[in-house]
Order: sequence, then C-alpha cells, then structure tokens
Amino acid sequence: MDFASLMSKEISKARPSKGDSKSSVEPPKKYMKRADVEAEREAQYHAEQRKLEEAKASKLSEKRKREEDEADANIRREEKRRKLAEESRRRREEQEAEEERARRKRLGLPELVKETSEEVEVDDIADEELVEKLRGMGHPAKLFGESHKQRLRRFKKLGVVMTVGPIPTSLELVEEKDMKVDTVPKDEEGKKFLFRQLASYFTMVIKEWEEALDKEKRDTFASKAAYNAMVQSKENMTPLFRKFEKGDVDEGVLEPVVEIVKAAQERRYVDANDGYLRLSIGKAAWPIGVTMVGIHERSAREKLHESDKGHVMGDEVTRKFLQSIKRCLSFAQVRWPPEDIRQLMG
Repeated sequence: MDFASLMSKEISKARPSKGDSKSSVEPPKKYMKRADVEAEREAQYHAEQRKLEEAKASKLSEKRKREEDEADANIRREEKRRKLAEESRRRREEQEAEEERARRKRLGLPELVKETSEEVEVDDIADEELVEKLRGMGHPAKLFGESHKQRLRRFKKLGVVMTVGPIPTSLELVEEKDMKVDTVPKDEEGKKFLFRQLASYFTMVIKEWEEALDKEKRDTFASKAAYNAMVQSKENMTPLFRKFEKGDVDEGVLEPVVEIVKAAQERRYVDANDGYLRLSIGKAAWPIGVTMVGIHERSAREKLHESDKGHVMGDEVTRKFLQSIKRCLSFAQVRWPPEDIRQLMG
C-alpha cells in the first residue's frame, strides 16, 4: 500500500459523517457580540435584583410577624395589669369599708348605706340642650376628655348660687340673731338649719378675722404669721363647709362642734376649749413613762395602738378643720371678750 492510500484512509476516519453532524458539540465561539454580552449581563442583574427583593420581603414579613406578636403580648400584659389593678383597688376599698364600719361601730355611729352602681343621674339633660345652656352661660360647651356626666356636674355646679364670703358655700346663711345653736336636732330639717347656723357663725368669725388683719400692716414676722394662719384656717375649713352642704357630718364630730360653738357664742371660751380637748384627745390611751422594759411588754400596752385606729384625729381633713376651729376660738375671745375674765383661754 502506498503512502497516498494510507493518508486518504486516515483522513476519512477523522472526517465526521453527515448523520453525526447534528449531534456533534459545536466548539465555543472565540468572539461574542456586544449585544449578547449586554443581554447576558442584564439577565444576571435582574436575577440578582429578584433575589434581593425576595430576601427583603422575607425580612419584612418576619419583622411584621414579630411586631404583631409583641403587640399581642403587650395587650395581654396590659389586660393582666389592669385586672390586677382593679383587683387591688377592690380589695383596698373593701378593707377601707371594713375599717370604716369597725370605726363607726366603735364610735356608736349608724352604718353607712352602701351605694349601688344602678343609680341613675337625677335631673339628666340631653347633651344638645346641655351644650346650648353652657354656651348661654358663657362657659365652654365641652372640655377636653369631658364625659356627659362630668359636663352635667359642671353645669349644676355653675348653676348653684354661691354666697359671697371668705368660704363660698351654697348654704343660705342666716342673720346673726339666728345663729344661736343649742343641741343637735333629730329631724332632717332641723339638721339642715343647724348646718346653716354653723356655716353662718364660722363665716362671721373668719370675716371679722380677715378684716382685723387687713387693717394691720404686715411688716413684721408676727403679723405675717398671723395672716398666714388665717389663710390656712380658711382653706382647712372648706371641707367642713362641703360637709355642711351635703349634710354628711359624723354624729361623733357634730355634737362636740355644736357644744364648742354654743360655748363660744355664750363667751365661755374655757368651756369651749375643754370641749375641743375632749374631741381632739378624747379617751385615747397615752403612753406615760416606760412602756417597755426588756423583751416583755407591759400589760395592756397593745391598747395604745388599738385606740388610735378609730380616733377622730386619725383623719387628716378632720384634724385640720378642728385645729382651724381652735384658731377661730382664739380670735373670737379677742374680738368678743368674755364678761368673766376666768373664761379666757390661756
């Protein structure tokens, strides 16, 4: 075999046939068009953006779910805290009511009538009519956060005629000749007139006290202290006037106050002071001397604390207006001195 036939045989083996031309792998292109490169780059960019958007949406959904779970937990926590606060308030009110019942029983006062939540507002007015009436009086129709009950209460308070004096009150004051008190009446009408008498007497005393201090110059420490005492007494006696208006004065306080005022009107200031001392101190046990020796208590030492629970001076408001009554007595004996010099308080 010659060299030419051998070469042609080898070339025919290496040349692919026509049937295998489709299945053969095309060689990679050595050169690519710029449009193809740009299209490939744009496709990769869009794929990356889709991945970023999906990751961002996944994070937002997880964050939203966490916020919703946290909001639900806060709502449950607030509801639990509100229930605990209501339970604590209810227990505190029950404890205070129990202490008040024990105190009134110890003092021999009548039991308090428990208020029911089914009570309706007396003389209720429609909201539109109430707004018109408030505007007609020259007052704001609605205040921020004010309910209908609060608006109605404000309207009634504006409609009440208050007397002009050191302590404004809705009670109709009586003349000086009708201020003389005797004892606490049993009927309701008599008690209402008694409250008017007491309010009129204290108004007269405080007014005279205020006028006497206005005439003096407040250039010394003593004059300033006297004026401040008068102002403080006027403020502290305001709750007493509110009790007179409501007719809500304890019998254990009303009777001694009437006794004090009666003695002061008769210019028996020593007797009035004795009544004040009996009311303020009473029969409370006072520790005298050594109350505890070693690790053992003395006999009946626990009564020192038991007697203080229902004492009249235990209430801060009552203590303040009783001290103001004592200051009124001190001024009254100067303004209206007694005929008997022995009736002057020390």
